[in-house]
Amino acid sequence: MKKILLLLAVFATPFMYSQQDALVFLLDKEDVATSIANPISIMTQEAIDRKALQNTTIDDRDVPVNEAYITQLKNTLGISVHAKSKWMNAVYVRGSQMDIDDLLGEDYVSSVEFMDKSLNFRSITGATPDKFAIENQQSKITYNYGAAANQTTMLKVDYLHEQDFNGDGMVVAVLDSGFPNVINNPAFSHIVSDGRLLGTYDFALRQENVDGTGSHGAQTFSDIGGFISGQFVGTAPEASFYLFRTEFGPSENPVEEAWWVEALERSDSLGVDVVNTSLGYRGYDNSAYDHSYEDLDGQTTIGARGANHAFDKGMILVTSAGNGGSSGFPFVGTPGDSPGMLTIGAVDSDGDYVSFSSIGPTIDGRVKPDVMAQGRNAAVVSSNGNVTTSNGTSFSSPIMAGAVASLWQARPEVPNAQIMQVVRESAHLFNNPTDRMGYGIPNFEDALNNLLFLEQKTSY
Repeated sequence: MKKILLLLAVFATPFMYSQQDALVFLLDKEDVATSIANPISIMTQEAIDRKALQNTTIDDRDVPVNEAYITQLKNTLGISVHAKSKWMNAVYVRGSQMDIDDLLGEDYVSSVEFMDKSLNFRSITGATPDKFAIENQQSKITYNYGAAANQTTMLKVDYLHEQDFNGDGMVVAVLDSGFPNVINNPAFSHIVSDGRLLGTYDFALRQENVDGTGSHGAQTFSDIGGFISGQFVGTAPEASFYLFRTEFGPSENPVEEAWWVEALERSDSLGVDVVNTSLGYRGYDNSAYDHSYEDLDGQTTIGARGANHAFDKGMILVTSAGNGGSSGFPFVGTPGDSPGMLTIGAVDSDGDYVSFSSIGPTIDGRVKPDVMAQGRNAAVVSSNGNVTTSNGTSFSSPIMAGAVASLWQARPEVPNAQIMQVVRESAHLFNNPTDRMGYGIPNFEDALNNLLFLEQKTSY
């Protein structure tokens, strides 16, 4: 608790604005050739096996950041280190503009990118929204058998389960703001007792405990892996899981994007197949750090760049489109703008678009969101084990993530790009996508049948 209060104080103080946040890109890595030749030194055997199965190349991006360089940064007066990315070979730091600029004189630093875009090219302003405002409007109700029936049958995920594709053997990482009481929650007792909770980590506080801030993560987790006999079933109840806390709820700062990329990198090195992220970023407490619509091109933000690397490394990334559809900025935020991300919007129980769901297209004209799932009155399990409902694309995303994991179980050798396309092509608006609903609501019965008879391509 003391650590959380201390971190909150740091984020809340006006002194924050005399400091700057930046990515420091490093010049090189050490022992690259040796590490690639002996990949077990930098990742698990599960990760190596997954990459081999899907013909994903192990390359210099998989080699960790040079720890000697990180030590030098930590020992630099006025500089604090908050995150690192092996894929970008970069470190997220905080310090005065002068101290960060001085890093360019170090022989191991190749470039610096300030989060305040005016220090690079321009300044963007705007208000910081509460990204969980929709989700926090919950109504507790009493369910009979099949509380999650509508959100499951809408996608025909029940057909996957009838064919014994329920996530068994698949590994899912859930990246969110907090997972309190997961060990004691009856919805996850089957996962814990089976040894399928493979690990946890809080990237903000650098600890194994992932209680975090709020219970948002526990609820999103339930839509994938939750199971309470006679009351609730997630879309991939037999999958194995990692829980990673990357979001600091009381404030908004782009360091959260950097923590998120770190979690992706760890997920890849651990052999994760599917990642769910019920988070999105555009506006920050310091408006100088805000992302403009022009930034959301799938290539510019830290989140989008990290997502693109993760996609290239063979994982399927699923994320919520966001809840800004009725706001002054209705467009999908980052990392949902990434072309390597399966971005999920929200519909109601009848399959109709709900007004809070963020829309497309991206600034470069791509279809976003990709597909839709139930996000109004979605069934979830609370952190105390009660079945209830909640609203938000935060829940349409994990419903879809579990469905994707269960589908991929049928043919795990098929590369991520092809699985994602099979899902898109099964959706009811595939031939006529819209800005609100993308390609529409997938049909996983059709997706499975198409996947089982798919001739696997050798290149993409």
